Amino acid sequence: MTEVNAKLRGARVSSYKARLVADQIRGKQVEEAFDILTFDLQKSAPIFKKVLESAIANAELNEGLDIDRLFISKVFVDESFTMKRIRPRARGRADRYLKRSCNIALTLEEIN
Repeated sequence: MTEVNAKLRGARVSSYKARLVADQIRGKQVEEAFDILTFDLQKSAPIFKKVLESAIANAELNEGLDIDRLFISKVFVDESFTMKRIRPRARGRADRYLKRSCNIALTLEEIN
């Protein structure tokens, strides 16, 4: 079977929020996953949609695969860099908060 990959590094959403969407589309046909991502309200859904579109373009242009026979075989969401920021609080104190990001890797395979 032919595999096609697409990766996104440094997506500005935390990895555990992105994994919620990744679990929804793992193992689905490309058309069904595209519909799920179109109507999902999660912040990471449009990000996954762009990665899926990139993987579809890679499959069609580079490998010459039929789009109707593709399904999502693997979706990985790993932690990436974390930006540390400081928020001023009362009485001259400060709180630290973390802006997390993640790496997304998506693999498509063709059904035989």
